[in-house]
Amino acid sequence: MSEAIELPALDFDPFGQKFFDNPYPDFAALREAGPVVRLSRYGVFGAGRYQEVSAILADNVNFCSSRGVGITDYKKSPPYRGPSLVLETDPPLHTPRRAVLNRVLSPGAMKKLREDFFSGARALVEKLLAGDGEWDAIRDIAEAFPLSVFPDAVGLPPGGRENLLPYGNFVFNSMGPENQLLKDSLAQVPPVADWINAHCQRDALSPDGFGAGIYAAADRGEILLEEAPLLVRSLLSAGLDTTVNGIGAALYCFARFPDHWDRLRAEPALARNAFEEAIRFESPVQTFFRTTTTDVALSGVHLPEGAKILMFFGAANRDPSRWQNPDKFDITRVTSGHVGFGGGIHMCVGQLLARLEGEVILTALAERAARIELIAQPRRRYNNTLRGLAALPIRLHAA
Repeated sequence: MSEAIELPALDFDPFGQKFFDNPYPDFAALREAGPVVRLSRYGVFGAGRYQEVSAILADNVNFCSSRGVGITDYKKSPPYRGPSLVLETDPPLHTPRRAVLNRVLSPGAMKKLREDFFSGARALVEKLLAGDGEWDAIRDIAEAFPLSVFPDAVGLPPGGRENLLPYGNFVFNSMGPENQLLKDSLAQVPPVADWINAHCQRDALSPDGFGAGIYAAADRGEILLEEAPLLVRSLLSAGLDTTVNGIGAALYCFARFPDHWDRLRAEPALARNAFEEAIRFESPVQTFFRTTTTDVALSGVHLPEGAKILMFFGAANRDPSRWQNPDKFDITRVTSGHVGFGGGIHMCVGQLLARLEGEVILTALAERAARIELIAQPRRRYNNTLRGLAALPIRLHAA
C-alpha cells in the first residue's frame, strides 16, 4: 500500500479496562497523532478527529457497514449474532428497511407518545421524591424510565422486559474482539435470546405499537414478511441501551455540575439541548467500525480495500477543532453536528425516541428536584462499544 504520509501507530487498547475508565488521554493522542492512525494491537486503522469521523459516516459507498460495524469482517469470519438488517446493510438492501423504520419512528409517532411519556416520567419522579431521597440513578431512573415506556411503545407484554438489557449488552459487546467481556455476555445469551426471538413475532406484539407497524409494512409489500421479526429485533437490540446510558450520562453530569442543573430548572425548555450535550460530552456509543470497499484516500491517507477503520465518536465529540471548550459541559451549547448518534444513512434509527425519553425525564426531574447530589462514587459498566455507569448513588432534594 502506498501512503501519502507516514502513519503513526498507537498501542493503547480501545477494548480494555484502562481505556474504559479514562479514554480521554487516548482520545487526545489519537487526534494529535494524525487524521488516521494504526491501532497496532488489533491490526486496524483508527480515526479520532471530527473531520475524518464525519467524512466516514457520510460516505457509505467507500466505507461500508455490511461487512460488520464491529471488528469482525463478515466477509472473512462469521458473526457471533445475526447481522442487523439495518445497521449492517448497505443500499439497496438497506433503503426499504430503513424507510419502514423511519416511518414507524417518525416525528409524528413521537408526538403521539409525548403526553404518555411525560405522565410516566412525572409519576416516576413523584415516587422517587416520596421515598427517603437516596437512589441509584442508573437502576431507579436511567433504566427504570425507558423500561417503563419503550417496551409499551414497541408493543411488548409486561413480563420479561428485564431480558432487554442483557441482550443489548451482548449485541454491543459483540462488536469488539473476543475478550472476556464478550465471553461473559455470550454466556448470558441463550435464555435471553429465546425471549427476544419469541417476542419479535407478530402474535406476541400488541396491535398498536412499533412492532405492529413493521408487520403492517410487510403486509403492504414494503419489506419481506420474513424480514419483519428481524427488524423488530433490531429495534429491541439498539433501542434501549443507548437511551439508558444517555440518561445516565445526563444525570451524572448534573450531579457533577449543579450550576447547570440550576440553569435547567430556571429554563426547562433547555431539557432537550441538555440531553444532547450529555450525549456529546459522554458519548454513550464510543466507537463503531466501517470497512473500506475499495482503495480509498482519507485526508491524504490511502487505505486498502477491506481495511477495518475504527471511528472514535467520543474523541470526535471532544475535538477542539470542532468544539469550543470541548471538555466543558454546557447545556446552552449549540450541539448540532455531534456524532453521538452516528451519522449518514446509518444514523441511529431510534434517535428521536431516545431524545424524547431524555427530554421528558429531565424535564420531570427539573420540575420537582432542587438538586441531584452525588453521595458515593459511581461504578462504571464495561462494554466493548458503550460507555456508561452500572451505579450512580444520588440523593434527590425536593424543590
